[in-house]
Amino acid sequence: MPELPEVEVVRAGLAPAVIGATIISASVLDERALTRHPAGAADFVARLEGALVAGASRRGKFLWLPLSGGAAALTAHLGMSGQLLLRNPDAPSERHERIRLGIQHPRHGELAIVFADQRTFGSLAVDALVADGADLVPSQVEHIARDPLDPAFDDVTFIAAVRRRASAIKRILLDQTLISGVGNIYADESLWAARIHPESLGRALSAQAVRRLLSEVRLVLEKALAEGGTSFDAQYVNVNGQAGYFSRQLRVYGLEGRPCARCGSPIARERFMNRSSHFCLVCQRKR
Repeated sequence: MPELPEVEVVRAGLAPAVIGATIISASVLDERALTRHPAGAADFVARLEGALVAGASRRGKFLWLPLSGGAAALTAHLGMSGQLLLRNPDAPSERHERIRLGIQHPRHGELAIVFADQRTFGSLAVDALVADGADLVPSQVEHIARDPLDPAFDDVTFIAAVRRRASAIKRILLDQTLISGVGNIYADESLWAARIHPESLGRALSAQAVRRLLSEVRLVLEKALAEGGTSFDAQYVNVNGQAGYFSRQLRVYGLEGRPCARCGSPIARERFMNRSSHFCLVCQRKR
């Protein structure tokens, strides 16, 4: 599933092309792409056509385009394989294309935004914006915590929350109501960098250890952003269909049996919440 870096790469790619643009057409080719918009395709189209895009925002794995008037936003969750692609207005249909929006930008002219999704777990919706502190966020995003790259993320509150929990630290990192945008790949990479076993209990970690982990989370996410995210196949691409290259810098994720880059011991893989955890048997001993 796309995580914070992949979604931020898409948001940053969309922003210059869509901010200030008017949505001139909306075509829903597959209503499975509207699972988060229960009012259906006709309502989705009616609320978008003629609307002006006022911004491009993200929290965790959600991104949204606030619409003129400040009451609603076009909200996207990419699910497992969703893609938002910028295309010429007359570009042929994409494989697995579900929704196509036509936009007119005062500087860039006419463009198409294509939502393609092979596995159909992603969704678009027009959602009401609600207040969350000083921010306006879609109602579907209200329960999502700020992510560690958000300037308003509260380190002290996060550290205290981790140290109150009896859950495994990796499970805590994946809790989007506590810290958003960190998925399986970046959790494994951050825990390796911080030398913390994924099954270590939150309450067993010192404040210093949690602070070190949070620092490594940020470093891993920033490095992944610089590389355009992590792409293992053609499903993870930016708005131009290009893959990210952070997979070349992975230290533990997907490297079962290979020597640890730090100590040379074999990387282990264990089942975790219908996924897998990857860690070094020596560098990340469970205390």
